[in-house]
Amino acid sequence: MMKMMAVSIMAMAVLAACGGQQSSGTAASSSGSGASTTASADGKDIIIGFSAPLTGPQSHYGEDYKEGVQMAIEEANAQNLTINGAPAKFVLMAEDDAADPKQATQVAERFVDKGVSGVIGHFNSGTTIPASKIYEENNIPNVSMATSPVLTQQGFKTVFRSMTSDSQQGLVLGTYAVKKLGYKTVGIIDDRTAYGQGLADEFEKSAKAAGATILPRQYTNDKATEFQSVLTTFKDNAPDVIFYGGADPQAAPMVVQMKRLGIKSQFLSGEMTKNPNFIKVAGENAEGVMASLAGVPLKDLPKGPEFETKYKAKYNKDVQIYSPYGYDGTWAMINAMKEANSSKPADYLPKLAATNMAGITSNNFAYDDKGDLKDVAITVYKVEKGQWVPVESLTAGNM
Repeated sequence: MMKMMAVSIMAMAVLAACGGQQSSGTAASSSGSGASTTASADGKDIIIGFSAPLTGPQSHYGEDYKEGVQMAIEEANAQNLTINGAPAKFVLMAEDDAADPKQATQVAERFVDKGVSGVIGHFNSGTTIPASKIYEENNIPNVSMATSPVLTQQGFKTVFRSMTSDSQQGLVLGTYAVKKLGYKTVGIIDDRTAYGQGLADEFEKSAKAAGATILPRQYTNDKATEFQSVLTTFKDNAPDVIFYGGADPQAAPMVVQMKRLGIKSQFLSGEMTKNPNFIKVAGENAEGVMASLAGVPLKDLPKGPEFETKYKAKYNKDVQIYSPYGYDGTWAMINAMKEANSSKPADYLPKLAATNMAGITSNNFAYDDKGDLKDVAITVYKVEKGQWVPVESLTAGNM
């Protein structure tokens, strides 16, 4: 049964592109790794940039994210909106950044050159942070999936999130692991990415503050597949829980190798582990693994079931993780343009900052003055019989 527990959350804080209109021609993209999405932009179309890993080991995240963005754009076009005093047609310019910071900045420069009205993405914190500097310099609003506190600590006016930050999620998880689950000794591994390290840092702070003993941290990277040397550290002195800050391409083999070594510690991770691919790769070793995801289950939100139905009808599959967040972020940007009757960033940026809408991922999708989401909710999931099952929703408030 879904239980609701209020958790006090202290949110840490961590462009003019000619209105983003294309007079004629084609808004086409091609990434350095060869993936591209081409969209025809005839007339005065409003171009929205999108970037995420669309190739490589994290491509399933990027495709999932993009599908929600595409749904929002298609729905907006079907509504025949009027923006800039004329019928609006939105065009998606999708670029693959391959989860690589250097490629991400190249993508950002291409968006600037194309004169996009705004950018949805990037996905990874390590790509979003360097790209955000380019968007800020060129006054291009950017709604990203990145969760590192550093992103909004930069003080940029053009930066917004679609998901809770690591400071918010890490605080909740660390407190939950110690106070609710009763874990007294904690082992931590991170993949040294901005996301993985950031989430692990915040988890450690809150777990330590809640009274846990933290063992020396271990490290890997986001390309590794062998973890025996790291895990052996915990073999003879197994902690109650091992928290991993990183993604499922590493989390899945890590769990398999934990079982092989006989390590019985609870495995806990963040939203980049909570997806069907983790279960597929880890197999029966996934049983009992716990992970968190921003928000509450879609079935428990007023618009959630409707979104799930539309998504499955369009893509012939169930909602994974990131498409609802991409959908909400895109609609936040489109609604801001609609309210301003302009796709010029200087005109609609104040409206975007003042966003307060009933979204798919939150009934109160709104930003604070840093671009972080005000409404913070985290759900902890557990793998049971080969499925991610919600265990408990942790919402903003007082304990």
